[in-house]
Amino acid sequence: MEVSKADMIVSLAGRDKGQLFFVIDTDDQFVYLADGKGRRLESPKRKKRRHVRKLPLYASRVAEKIRNGDKVLNSELRRELAVIGQTFNSQNQGG
Repeated sequence: MEVSKADMIVSLAGRDKGQLFFVIDTDDQFVYLADGKGRRLESPKRKKRRHVRKLPLYASRVAEKIRNGDKVLNSELRRELAVIGQTFNSQNQGG
């Protein structure tokens, strides 16, 4: 599954394993991730592509802003990931 800019991902390895992030940028080997709290937009986390998994598509206003190159605030990332995180965790624990 190809990971691209503005996707929501979950980390599969490292001390941030299980955390949700937005993909801020990509290159050949790496994706650059931010969650607005531990990893802010100003200093995104560089992570290898094989250490992340793309989440199913959600209708996200923040993802649309990232795709269009509009200004995104760290608080918007935190808010969006908190909502998605609750849904994601309840789905994973229920099964």
